Amino acid sequence: MRYISTRGQAPALNFEDVLLAGLATDGGLYVPECLPRFTQEEIASWAGLPYHELAFRVMRPFVAGSIPDADFKKILEETYGVFAHSAVAPLRQLNGNEWVLELFHGPTLAFKDFALQLLGRLLDYTLEKRGERVVIVGATSGDTGSAAIEGCKHCENVDIFILHPHNRVSEVQRRQMTTIFGENIHNIAIEGNFDDCQEMVKNSFADQSFLKGTRLVAVNSINWARIMAQIVYYFHAALQLGGPARSVSFSVPTGNFGDIFAGYLARNMGLPINQLIVATNRNDILHRFMSGNQYVKETLHATLSPSMDIMVSSNFERLLFDLHGRNGAAIAGLMDNFKQGGGFSVEQERWTEARKLFDSLAVDDAQTCETIAEVYEQTGEVLDPHTAIGVKAARECRRSLDIPMVILGTAHPVKFPDAVEKAGVGKALELPAHLSDLFERDERCTVLPNDLKAVQAFVSQHGNRGKPL
Repeated sequence: MRYISTRGQAPALNFEDVLLAGLATDGGLYVPECLPRFTQEEIASWAGLPYHELAFRVMRPFVAGSIPDADFKKILEETYGVFAHSAVAPLRQLNGNEWVLELFHGPTLAFKDFALQLLGRLLDYTLEKRGERVVIVGATSGDTGSAAIEGCKHCENVDIFILHPHNRVSEVQRRQMTTIFGENIHNIAIEGNFDDCQEMVKNSFADQSFLKGTRLVAVNSINWARIMAQIVYYFHAALQLGGPARSVSFSVPTGNFGDIFAGYLARNMGLPINQLIVATNRNDILHRFMSGNQYVKETLHATLSPSMDIMVSSNFERLLFDLHGRNGAAIAGLMDNFKQGGGFSVEQERWTEARKLFDSLAVDDAQTCETIAEVYEQTGEVLDPHTAIGVKAARECRRSLDIPMVILGTAHPVKFPDAVEKAGVGKALELPAHLSDLFERDERCTVLPNDLKAVQAFVSQHGNRGKPL
């Protein structure tokens, strides 16, 4: 399997090199040169497989030529063996044909564990084989950081620096990052918003001279391995609901477009998906594109669903690449225009093509709380605010009641007590046993100004397990 850049000017790479590269040298994102496609018979034969075995069948083509089958099977068994639920991603029914896919049974109680538990193991495997050491600099709007730290904390050949917006993540999210200690773990609170953090990461990839020879690796969803891992649970959910003999629709809470792009890929790989709903909050750049062909940067707002407080959706470039016939030069021009002018529209026929599959809705905080309360009253289930946005969007945008609707349950509600309290849900939420003492643990974090040079100087000074790079 070879991978190419969405901007057309970077060399094609194999999986191992893409894993370590993250962002392409031309500023683009890597995608498979040719997407594998499965027959309906092949997909049907996977019904009833344990999650790690299904993951092997879905992801095997993406790592072909880089990881032997036996090694990859072992990595996957270890990855999903740490999840608290034996089904790994169980479905919970809300009503007759509406389901929540619970993606929060991993170590950090968020869907990011599906990819980042795998990414940490893949990095360890690859770096050990190559005798290399790398630095991770990642940005998080809440959940990626803790999942990345949890997934990479035991990696012998990795130093990890996670940037989060100061005072803009929930207390549980912050503590899940700042209470894990290790010589190779560094938490940085940036006096800015998530987009500021994300921009610093992108700029650091563009010029890595501050590392003095060590290379950067991405853990954000620009890393192809994360997208690859997320494709699996679309197949998993569909197979539980009668797929591939019947189509399934999905509503996906998304800010960076990575999770829903995985669903788009699952469909292109042969899974019958009728509809993909982009569910977002007040920071609605994706909704404005899907509903009106306007991809325009606006002011970022803090909301009750902080993991989606994102104004520039990095992975959206991967969809644009397909919509433009995989023309790298066209995407390079489009993204340059966006950087210069803050927005763009695409040709009408390209937007119309996207609308054949995608619908969208922006949900504000009041509607989020109303949905949490409504679902609790109807079912006794407590939703986190991101999942509630997914439910609201599913109910507003659903094209057919006959087709099962699956809402991606992206996080455990205990991570967002403020939203649950504002919704008026009286049910006491308890942290799982492995996190029961979270609020008593010591924290370690460094607050830095919204300044790229200050951040890069900190990384350079504290890398290599405390020895300056």
